[in-house]
Amino acid sequence: MFFKLFSIFLIIPVIELYLLIKIGGMVGALNTVLIILTTASLGAYLAKSQGLRVLREIQEATSMGYMPGNELLHGFFVLVGSFALITPGFLTDIIGLSMLIPQIRGIYVEMAKGVIRKKIQNGQWQMRMYTDFR
Repeated sequence: MFFKLFSIFLIIPVIELYLLIKIGGMVGALNTVLIILTTASLGAYLAKSQGLRVLREIQEATSMGYMPGNELLHGFFVLVGSFALITPGFLTDIIGLSMLIPQIRGIYVEMAKGVIRKKIQNGQWQMRMYTDFR
C-alpha cells in the first residue's frame, strides 16, 4: 500500500509538470494560466452546486427512513473531485471535473460499489448491522 501511494504522489506531479510544459509551449504561458484559472472557477461553481445537490439527496433519503449509501458515495466523489480541482494541473482538472458531472460520477459510484462488493465477498471487509436503535 505504501508503494502504491508513493508511486501516485511521485507519478502524478511528474505528469502534471510535463503537461503544463507541453501545453504552455503550444498555447503560451499566459493562455495556460488562463485555462487553469478558468477550470478552477468552473470547478468551484460545480463543486458548490453538486455538493449542495448531494446534501439535499442525503437529507431526503434519511427523512424517508433509509440509509443513503449511493448518496454518500456521490458525496465522496464530489469531495475528491473538488480537491482534485484545487490542485493546479490539467490531469487533476480533468479527473476533478469528471467527478463533478453527475452522469460521469455515476460511473465512478458503480465502480466503487463493485470494489466494495468484491471486498465483502472475499472477506476482506466485514459488515455488521446494529439494530439496537434508541
